[in-house]
Amino acid sequence: MRTYEFLSEQTVRAPVPEVFAFLADARNLDALTPAFLRFRIVTPMPVEMRPGLSIDYRLRFRGIPLPWRSEITDWEPHRFFAYEQRRGPYRFWRHEHVFGSTASGGARTTDRVLWSVAGGPVVRRLVVERHLERIFESRNRVLRERFGA
Repeated sequence: MRTYEFLSEQTVRAPVPEVFAFLADARNLDALTPAFLRFRIVTPMPVEMRPGLSIDYRLRFRGIPLPWRSEITDWEPHRFFAYEQRRGPYRFWRHEHVFGSTASGGARTTDRVLWSVAGGPVVRRLVVERHLERIFESRNRVLRERFGA
């Protein structure tokens, strides 16, 4: 199984604790996910984020409904958290969120997605990478609007 990596970095004006709290609140996933995915959380909210927590979602990819379950695998408040797909369209999916402070007191967020999918290089380039770029462009726009760039 070949695993690929996608990286996205962003700096905003707000302090790390504020940005971490926003990104770590599952209720904000809908605002962070582009409308074209028709994303919705199935798990009753609110949830307490912690290692071992599972969250169920529904989304649509090109009109096809896809169930998705993720599990929080790592949790270090104000520094790092990660989740992995337990059920969904990927053979493997891990999304890591890393937080750091800037010299001016803002926050730097780094997202690292490790993933594997059936279909090889064609599906990787034509489908997954394009969608990841769109998803993170939308997410970064939401963060800039909320916290300033």
